[in-house]
Amino acid sequence: MPWRASQVSERTNGQGNLRYVFGINGSEFLVLLIIGVIVIGPSRLPEYTRKLTNLVKELRRMASGAREQIKEEVGIDIDDVDWKKYDPRQYDPRRIIKEALLDDDTKPVSEGGPVAVATAKAPARVVERLSAGEKAPFDSEAT
Repeated sequence: MPWRASQVSERTNGQGNLRYVFGINGSEFLVLLIIGVIVIGPSRLPEYTRKLTNLVKELRRMASGAREQIKEEVGIDIDDVDWKKYDPRQYDPRRIIKEALLDDDTKPVSEGGPVAVATAKAPARVVERLSAGEKAPFDSEAT
């Protein structure tokens, strides 16, 4: 089964005392840790521990750098953003279209401001036909 983001949250088993993350509870993690120590061996364990520590520090540095870069470029703090407002599941196309169609276009711009007036019908466009054999006008600067 592939890993899903919903598995990141901490959960408890039926007794409520063993917490687990990524579907691994405490006792399974301890068994994996013991197997890892046996496979790596005591001679290489400090080296791999240092590498893991450096990796975690680098990931934290990159995450904070990305946060700072976003803050500089966008000009807002990520914690201040209301992410629920941008959730695509809240948008119902039928509701959006209905609101747009039923929207009153004659609302004043501001309190006491002028109300939009319905415009008169545009005059009909006059089409001038060329007589038979007459050449169409040509503008050499337009081409």
